[in-house]
Amino acid sequence: MAISAQEVKKLRDMTGSGMMDCKKALAEAEGDFDKAIEILRKRGEKVAAKRGDREANEGVVIAQVNDANDYGVIVRLSSETDFVAKNDDFVAFAQKIADLALAQKPADVDALNGLTMEGSLTVGDKVTEMVGKINEKISVTAYEQLSAPLVAPYIHSGYRAGVLVALTKNDENAFEAGRDVAMQVAAMKPIAVNKKGIDQATIDQELDIAMDLARQEGKPEAMLEKIGQGRLNKFFKENTLENQAFVKSDKQTVAQYLDSVEKGLKVTDFKHVALG
Repeated sequence: MAISAQEVKKLRDMTGSGMMDCKKALAEAEGDFDKAIEILRKRGEKVAAKRGDREANEGVVIAQVNDANDYGVIVRLSSETDFVAKNDDFVAFAQKIADLALAQKPADVDALNGLTMEGSLTVGDKVTEMVGKINEKISVTAYEQLSAPLVAPYIHSGYRAGVLVALTKNDENAFEAGRDVAMQVAAMKPIAVNKKGIDQATIDQELDIAMDLARQEGKPEAMLEKIGQGRLNKFFKENTLENQAFVKSDKQTVAQYLDSVEKGLKVTDFKHVALG
């Protein structure tokens, strides 16, 4: 089938793979992007982006917690252009929405849009007003909340990402450690706290890819399972927060770092929302 240049560029933006590799993968997958991504990975291509919610959007991400540091929210207010996202009024508007979410604790994005913001106007109404003023698509595209004995927030430079990290203890040392771990999440993008948080379908797919690569490398068929399991363990180490090397001291894992700060201090959950 014919593959357009726009489709090739989209897959390249999603994965970071070369243009020709993307074109061949799309042709083999008959235009199915999910299949094309898996084909690239099975060929050993480094896929730089996750699927699903990784399409490029401009805007701002606000992450903040309450005074007790035991509840937090993340709100992403999206815009079409970077020019709008950097406007002080736009950032202030996103902050107002986040403040409201923190106070009212809506269940999801729809509930957040339905909250009364000013007078009888809802968040959704105020978003529509702003769309009319600047003639650009604007919407609340993500909303997360987290409760724990301690919730530590982090906003990445330029409001391009927000992170909340849940920990088991609430004191000053734990809060500072939580901030470090939240920065780790923004930088290293783990997909789960530990391997228990990774669904079986993902584990099966990673094992299949690892074994397929070993087969292409000419490894004996009888060794494929063992090699695949070894590469799967590497996947867990690189993609689960507890087992990642701590960015500020790579001689420790994140779990070891937290335990060194305070015995028994652990991460129980995290939320990560980013632009792009």
